[in-house]
Amino acid sequence: MNNRAFTSLSFKLIGVVLLLSSLLDYITLAIPLNLQSSQWQIGLLTNIVDRGIVPLVGIGFILLGYFVENLNDTTLRQSSEFDLRVPIYILSSIMGLMFLLIIPLHLNNLNEVKVNTLNQIEQGAGQGADQIQAFLAQIDQLSKNPQRLSQQIQQLNQAVESGEVQGQSLNAQQLEQLQKQRTQLEQLQDLSKNPTEYKNRIDELTEQFQEQLISQRRQAENKAKTQALKQSLRIGLSSLMLAIVYSTVGWIGFKVVMGSKTS
Repeated sequence: MNNRAFTSLSFKLIGVVLLLSSLLDYITLAIPLNLQSSQWQIGLLTNIVDRGIVPLVGIGFILLGYFVENLNDTTLRQSSEFDLRVPIYILSSIMGLMFLLIIPLHLNNLNEVKVNTLNQIEQGAGQGADQIQAFLAQIDQLSKNPQRLSQQIQQLNQAVESGEVQGQSLNAQQLEQLQKQRTQLEQLQDLSKNPTEYKNRIDELTEQFQEQLISQRRQAENKAKTQALKQSLRIGLSSLMLAIVYSTVGWIGFKVVMGSKTS
């Protein structure tokens, strides 16, 4: 075996190993199947596109091996061994079509997940509004019951001073939250003695909570839309480029093979 034959064989072996290992990787990524889940499809298609360059490199090594083998020939030499080029061109064309079909499928799944996420955000906003109303109703009940309000403040004082609630230690964030609640209840206790100021404070709290809820909902919606857009652009463009390259290799390869046979 001369140097050129050894180099050609090495390129072919490297290419076959890369190609087979990547195809095996694709199969394992799809296990277990869960075709009904849009999230599963998104994860699978994302991984396929992210790994799409590996089989392309394998195809490149195989074709490079044949190029080295026929380097000094004016025409493509017919090798006595099994010619991998035609199966490679077929596989390349199939993968080009696969990456092309991934684009609309992936965009559809992203849109479905985005719609579901926005619906969940809307439901969460509704639950948050109900919680705000419940909290305000609880404050109103406390203001009408000075004894219970004093007990609540006393319990919060004990929790803040001891740093524990029901035997469990509080972290810095929880402790800060309790201190805010205590301050609010103390202000409420003072305001309950003045009905006009109390009503103004309740209206202020209601407006504040509603603004926070709207702001959080908008942030969550913008985040969901931005993530969907970034995913669609990244995977969509990557898949399109892979589809173009694979299809080009496949069809040009077929054209060269057919031209060599007719000549």
